[in-house]
Amino acid sequence: MKNKIAGTVAAGIAALLIPAVSVQAVTVNFGTAAIVSSDSIQGWPKGPDTVSETAVLIDADTGAVLYDKGKDEYRYPASTTKIMTVLTAIENSSPEDSVTFTETGVRDVTWDSSNIGMQLGETITMKDCWYAAIIKSANEVCAQMAEYVGGTEAQFIEMMNEKARELGCRNTHFANASGLPDSNHYTTAYDLAKIMRAGLQNPRFRKVISAANYTIPATNLSEARGMHTHMPLMAKESNLYYEGCIGGKTGNTNDAGHTLVVAAERNGRTYIAVTMRTADLGANCTDSIALFNYAFDNFDTLTVNGKKMTVPKGVTADQLTVEQVDKNGTMLNRYFYNGQYVGYAAPAATPTPQAVQTAAAGTGENTSGTQTVQEEAEIPESETEEGLSDMSKILLGLMAVMAVTLVALMTALYFKEKKMYGSRK
Repeated sequence: MKNKIAGTVAAGIAALLIPAVSVQAVTVNFGTAAIVSSDSIQGWPKGPDTVSETAVLIDADTGAVLYDKGKDEYRYPASTTKIMTVLTAIENSSPEDSVTFTETGVRDVTWDSSNIGMQLGETITMKDCWYAAIIKSANEVCAQMAEYVGGTEAQFIEMMNEKARELGCRNTHFANASGLPDSNHYTTAYDLAKIMRAGLQNPRFRKVISAANYTIPATNLSEARGMHTHMPLMAKESNLYYEGCIGGKTGNTNDAGHTLVVAAERNGRTYIAVTMRTADLGANCTDSIALFNYAFDNFDTLTVNGKKMTVPKGVTADQLTVEQVDKNGTMLNRYFYNGQYVGYAAPAATPTPQAVQTAAAGTGENTSGTQTVQEEAEIPESETEEGLSDMSKILLGLMAVMAVTLVALMTALYFKEKKMYGSRK
């Protein structure tokens, strides 16, 4: 409940401070497959042929991009939106919170919308909501979670968008909590990978996303509801089951086509694959399997200055170049192989790779002269403060000012009441 109150307060402050964040109109082009730009990197293993219009494969630990097929092209996310919905809810609520369904939730219980048949006045726990959203893609549950956590759906959606900005998702905007069609509800394969990566760093989210089965106990209005995953890579009875699959989320609408965000782990190496807009889910699964096999078969883990990073097989530390950056007073090294970002580490006393000219933080400049370094060179939010966007920093600053002002007002009020009480005596 404390988390829920904090989330509601945060949403309210955000609504007051940024009541109208402008949404830049974008054109979501679909129908044409992007090219695999990572194949043009010198010395980089050639990626698999995929049928998805756009796709990306990243190292979940470093954020490095291993496969890029139009990773920054706009597409509709459909129900893969629910990765952000559940992550935002987990961060701002408690699993034991009781969620009673209102008209907001039950309006989405229709024959053509994924749901678990929740009824007006029915109550389940927030934990039940998390699992229903991921395993059954329940739209009514997402809408009710949004209202419960944010106070209103609109405030919760702003929380989702603010979280996206924090994670560096520059090409994403959410208009609802479920992924239902909306022209202002869009993302990219790379942004979805960033959101999934952030989710996997949260223990509760990781447990939810990895569940193949879950049962919602009997409620005040319904018998127990058993749920089983509809994601083939996780279902052991499926011929597309993939050993090492951590979990993921599917999505499908007419304009989005079939989308899939999924993660797999073997021998301590974790990768996230995102495939967008195919004709059927089987194609997403086949593409994802090909991407995971590509990663496990063609890359190795290299440790540089105590940090693990993924590089093509046979690459050694002395083949990497390094770009030193100042992150809020902390010096960090970004490592590259032929211009492609592969990881980061704190500087060693005696660096092994050849150093290149220092670049300003966040510029994305690559002075090695081989290839432009894009967002993949960002240091993860969990390691530094870089994950905060400029808007987030402004918001936090304003919140700090408001907090100080509130404390001053409460103190003044306390002494005023004390004085009045004393005069009555």
